[in-house]
Amino acid sequence: MDDYQKEIADLETQVEQLVEADGDARTIAELSMQLEILKAIYARAIDLFQRGGKDEGLRYGLRIQGYGDWNLDNVYAFVYERSVELEPHAHHAFVGGIRAADFALMLNS
Repeated sequence: MDDYQKEIADLETQVEQLVEADGDARTIAELSMQLEILKAIYARAIDLFQRGGKDEGLRYGLRIQGYGDWNLDNVYAFVYERSVELEPHAHHAFVGGIRAADFALMLNS
């Protein structure tokens, strides 16, 4: 389990505990949204990381954009930062934007 998976698992546990304890609904909703965003970013980072294992162009794109060598931390940083730059919309549209974004194309542009 990497640090990102641990962060997601810890947040899931926190949400579950709040739900079981009948915690504040607003806090539960906010943490649930944060969890959904982190899961979407992580899934896209893993996908891009795996694709880059077979594509020198993606690895080169990450380096020239200043993220350094091809490793999960650097790919995650790229995906995270590009996700934040997506047009701000309502939560579901934001998560959908992360899921639909072509991060490989962003590396090569």
